[in-house]
Amino acid sequence: MFESLKKKFSRTSDKLEEELIEEAQEENNLEEESGKKFSFFSFGRKDKKEENDSESDVAEIPQEVESIQETDTSDDETSDDKDEKSGFWSFGKKSSDNKEEPQEEEESAEEIQEEEEPKKSHFWSRNKEEDTEESEEADEKTEEKKSRFWSRNKDNDSSEENDEDEEPSGMFSFITAKTISEKHLEDILWELEMGLLEGDVAMEVASAVVDSVKDDLVGRKIKRSNDITEYTYNALRNAVAEIIDIPGKSMTEMIEAKKAQGEPLVVMFVGINGTGKTTTIGKLANYYLKKGYTPVIAAADTFRAGAIEQVNYHADKVGVKLIKHQKGSDPAAVAFDAVEHAKAQGKELVLIDTAGRMQTNTNLMDEMKKIKRVAKPDLLVFVGDALTGNDATQQASKFNEAIDLDGVILTKADADSKGGASLSIGYVIKKPILFLGMGQGYDDIKEYDADWMLNQLFSESGEEVNINEA
Repeated sequence: MFESLKKKFSRTSDKLEEELIEEAQEENNLEEESGKKFSFFSFGRKDKKEENDSESDVAEIPQEVESIQETDTSDDETSDDKDEKSGFWSFGKKSSDNKEEPQEEEESAEEIQEEEEPKKSHFWSRNKEEDTEESEEADEKTEEKKSRFWSRNKDNDSSEENDEDEEPSGMFSFITAKTISEKHLEDILWELEMGLLEGDVAMEVASAVVDSVKDDLVGRKIKRSNDITEYTYNALRNAVAEIIDIPGKSMTEMIEAKKAQGEPLVVMFVGINGTGKTTTIGKLANYYLKKGYTPVIAAADTFRAGAIEQVNYHADKVGVKLIKHQKGSDPAAVAFDAVEHAKAQGKELVLIDTAGRMQTNTNLMDEMKKIKRVAKPDLLVFVGDALTGNDATQQASKFNEAIDLDGVILTKADADSKGGASLSIGYVIKKPILFLGMGQGYDDIKEYDADWMLNQLFSESGEEVNINEA
């Protein structure tokens, strides 16, 4: 998902790094370091693993202290020499070797010396192959320790992942810290804004992202090239987080609130033809049926040929009641009957399917307003196709002006490489995204989560979260 936006975000970081390094070279203010360069998206993974890393650090301390205490059981100078030679990395092995009982205080110094000699001899007379393996292991661990600052992930099973995230070279530091100025960002942010517009992001959203990134970066002091990547990553992530997090109640919370009042939640769906509105209604009926609720569907699209048959097919497949009239009948009457049926039967959810219409068709928009007056829906939901990008945002704006929407559902989000609609639509109309369509099956729908969306926008390819696990 959102591959186009990810590339543009990463490119912004690379361009700023190139700008600052080039200027530092001209000023003779640059030196190469031995560390490894972080990729743009590696910061997202490091944030997730910081807590695990710190826990691992704490867990290591008692082991080290315990091992040190074991080696201090004798005050003899020979034992101290042995500890010094065995080194930090042999503590774990010494715990199995030093199983001898502590010496009694009554023993003479001569007896202690005699017992220490065989212990020392045993320590230094190990099999040569074992010594070689231990030495190589110690070298590897020491090298790992030295580069720990540059490879914060210490999990053994993620070493291959780190190799992919970090480039083998290109790590620089500035002799005198560089300060990011507006001059450094001028061309870079213009390129970012153009890239966002090309990705079907709405103009006001692109401008908001660029302004936020500028405010966050200007004045930042940079010591290492990795700092540039990290600060840019955080600036972009913070800017996008503000854009996509529109507050609002979830549909599930609203069902519970209405249920407590003994009433069904009435949801009316609107949008243009071909966005997947009827299929989305089938998915939602299935979604809430599995949550223990009893939905009913109203076939209020009485104009389009085959519309009643289509919604009837979905209702039968999912296993919910469908309220329908003859083709050409009053759609407002169908919606009213569905609400009355739900009240009489104690059903918690009414899903009203309406005819698809262009936002410029005045007659059909007036008909939609009539359905709203009669059915009195608790939620008016616009269903838009994420693949249409900025068109979906413009359509939602027109519908919002006409009937005051309460939320949005975006279909085909799983196939959206640009991400323009997902980033823009809620911010432009100031209404929350409620669900995302993530495939063609009835289970392929996900309740919207801003944190989840943020992780999709700032993760590398192949890291998308399965909707059933989210």
